Amino acid sequence: MVRILQAIYEEDFVEDSYGFRPGRSCHKALRELSWEVEERSINHIVEADIKGFFDNVDQDWLMRFLEHRVQDTRMLRMVKRFLRAGISEDGAIEDSDTGTPQGGVLSPTLANVYLHYVLDLWFEKVYRKGCEGRARLIRFADDFVVCFQYEREAARFRQELIGRLGNFGLEVEPSKTKVLAFGRWAEKNAAARGGKPGTFDFLGFTHCCSVSRTGKRFRMKRVTARKKFRVRAAEFKKWIKGARTQRIPVIWKTAAAKLRGHYRYYGVTDNHRGITRYYELVKRLLVKWLRRRSQRHRLNWEKFNLMLRRHPLPLPRIYVDLIHGSAAR
Repeated sequence: MVRILQAIYEEDFVEDSYGFRPGRSCHKALRELSWEVEERSINHIVEADIKGFFDNVDQDWLMRFLEHRVQDTRMLRMVKRFLRAGISEDGAIEDSDTGTPQGGVLSPTLANVYLHYVLDLWFEKVYRKGCEGRARLIRFADDFVVCFQYEREAARFRQELIGRLGNFGLEVEPSKTKVLAFGRWAEKNAAARGGKPGTFDFLGFTHCCSVSRTGKRFRMKRVTARKKFRVRAAEFKKWIKGARTQRIPVIWKTAAAKLRGHYRYYGVTDNHRGITRYYELVKRLLVKWLRRRSQRHRLNWEKFNLMLRRHPLPLPRIYVDLIHGSAAR
């Protein structure tokens, strides 16, 4: 079902929809955002968050959207059964009259279909046509940002977005939806008011206004978002707490794999400090929990560093170049 729906909708989805589509990764979305903000006349960003998106998708609207392109009634019937199957938890089954099952293999594709009609087409065919300046919406699943040249059009979008989503059973999270000055003039204008330019989060990174190493060119730089860093730290802590009694080679192999996975995603241009911070945290957690293996032979930092020399963990490394559009070798 996923393959069939993807084959149908790949022809329809807009270019700036990146979530759960072939050849459209998070890094590609971030690279496009860099190009848009750094190379075009972008002065304002709308950061928006849809409250509980997967839990609040209106199933009736979703089926109506699917009927536009899917003529096979058997396929439509199967999708409806998937949506209404319910959720089994602790032996009890709860009906699912709204939303799409989180974790279901079909849910990401259905989410893209829903937001294609609710958000993407509305922005491309209606809202952007009424803008005098440049405007671009970049979306990865239900996470999206919108770039604007003029503040008035950014502010108007924020207001109209509330009504547009409300028509289809969705709400924005007010505390996470904002319009901020952002771009090549944002830092200078903020300094004139005695402040600093704002930042926004997108796909696990906090984006901020900066300059190139020479100081002559505007750059948008990224660091690992604090919330995501705390989540990754908690995940590693939970794992090492449960795995500390395993054999050292097993612990080392798994820890190395977790570090490499972290670097592969968060190891992007300008974020070396962020991944180094994670590397140092992992070392501290390893020492803390390996010390608890034995009260007779306490692990100290000298012994731990000796272990690192014999069996080194992967060092922080930038894997993805978001400036030149190619993976670092």
